[in-house]
Amino acid sequence: MRRCDWIGSDEELKYHDNEWGKPVYDDYILFEFLILEGMQAGLSWNTVLKKRESMRKAFDNFNPNKLIKYDDKKINMLMKNPEIIRHRLKLESLRQNAICFLKIQREYGSFSLYIWSFTNRKTIVNNIKSKKDMPVVSVEAIEMSKALKKAGFKFVGPTICYAYMQAVGLVNDHINTCEFK
Repeated sequence: MRRCDWIGSDEELKYHDNEWGKPVYDDYILFEFLILEGMQAGLSWNTVLKKRESMRKAFDNFNPNKLIKYDDKKINMLMKNPEIIRHRLKLESLRQNAICFLKIQREYGSFSLYIWSFTNRKTIVNNIKSKKDMPVVSVEAIEMSKALKKAGFKFVGPTICYAYMQAVGLVNDHINTCEFK
């Protein structure tokens, strides 16, 4: 089976085949991926994939209504959990990002409607010959980053937003010969 040439682990293979680049419209899955992409900053995606289930458990299944209640005591407890990504600022961003997510849901009717507006509600399909041709940012990712930051979100720089767009199918960057394109 022909796949993208960036796959380097069993976790990445499973992720590639089952999730990466497939359009997501569920608000809560979109939120989870936004948190995971922020957690990935400075780390490999493989690290995030290995710790994903532990983070789901530790972060109350990424439930924003629970995350908004996180306080210093909870963050200190999470900092002691070796099964998750332990970066204080990233952990502190959970509460802030949950607050912003819920506000956008109220204002736009759904987070999905809001996030898909950056691509005019369509998946952008790029012409990718190999991983060296894959962009790390786009005009849409820059716009998304600016809007999310303005709304108060943390860990949403343009590169993180582009990886997020790839993850949730706003962008399809499977290489041209990949059978999952």
